[in-house]
Amino acid sequence: MDQVSRILARNADISGIIGHEGIACVAWKKAVGKRIAQRTRAIKMVRDTLVVEVDDELWRQHLWGLRGQILRNLEKALGPNIVLHLDLRIMPPRIGPKRETLTLNPTPGKLDEADEIQDPGLRRIYKAARRRDTA
Repeated sequence: MDQVSRILARNADISGIIGHEGIACVAWKKAVGKRIAQRTRAIKMVRDTLVVEVDDELWRQHLWGLRGQILRNLEKALGPNIVLHLDLRIMPPRIGPKRETLTLNPTPGKLDEADEIQDPGLRRIYKAARRRDTA
């Protein structure tokens, strides 16, 4: 029995609506397995190349060594001549929301004791250590 992805990839009417890119990105998880899929993400197709983002350089190197096996798995899932190459890229770092830092001021009206430290680097280190100790 043929897989649905192979049927969709072969059928010109349906593949025009869904496209090879969508089918290949969904088939990525099946081709590499659950563990690798957690560390990677197929983002788009450029001609016959599937562009995949990976967590870091070490994962990129390991997947580069496995690219032949991954391409065979994609061919089994999608059919021949759809994904011929892999482009492995390192994901850009995720930037979390920036929050305002609260200064601990034990008595209202009194300046923070850290403000008396002249060196800005030492003042920042002191405030960070104090936040860690009170958290």
